[in-house]
Amino acid sequence: MKSGPNDEILALKSLDGPALVPELSVRDASVSATFYTELLGFHVVYERKNEGFVYLSMGKASLMLEEVNGHWETGELNPPFGRGMNLQIKVESIEPIIRRLKREGIPLFREPFVSEYAAGAICFRQREFLVQDPDGYLLRFAESI
Repeated sequence: MKSGPNDEILALKSLDGPALVPELSVRDASVSATFYTELLGFHVVYERKNEGFVYLSMGKASLMLEEVNGHWETGELNPPFGRGMNLQIKVESIEPIIRRLKREGIPLFREPFVSEYAAGAICFRQREFLVQDPDGYLLRFAESI
């Protein structure tokens, strides 16, 4: 996992970060963190290796990963995790992420497509694709067009 020299500063700044940060229960925080950093482009803000916890960030997106520990489960966890939800992550370009995933043989859940979303009188267009992480969470990466 990649970490920079300003980890402590970033960790402190993250306390003033987004008001909503999803925390995903994972089977192996190291495997998941590697997937998110090396293939998807996130960076480690801070981690607590002894607890199997990693806080990740990419642009304005943040998320936390924590190994299944019995503290947060409301029922039995069976892969794929996160059924019934997907996480949209806005990026400048989806192409670099797709290239890294394909180079590593990671299948896309849905190939790139264009969506139009109405918000009142405004229509937003974005190009997006979907991929599952090592625990089955569905991630939707989107770029504005």
